[in-house]
Amino acid sequence: MKKQYHINLLGQDLSVLSDSGDEHVASVVQYVEDKVRQIRLAAGSKNAVNVAILVALNIADEYLKLAGANKKISDELLSRTESLICLIDDV
Repeated sequence: MKKQYHINLLGQDLSVLSDSGDEHVASVVQYVEDKVRQIRLAAGSKNAVNVAILVALNIADEYLKLAGANKKISDELLSRTESLICLIDDV
């Protein structure tokens, strides 16, 4: 069941629905807040729109790198599984 959460990011009050649970939502909000801090320090920007765009790009970059690594690991596991099945069949 989805629960409503009230959060504030970049000075904006937001209401979001999630069925992920309190801890997960808090972790997501904390992660984004940390990214906002990092971007503001690195870019020196106070413009909320610019910071939000840079945070989105940063998180998208992390996601795509992790998705690529996950695919590589999945492909390797599939390959090893197929090799093991061949070995078992040969025995």
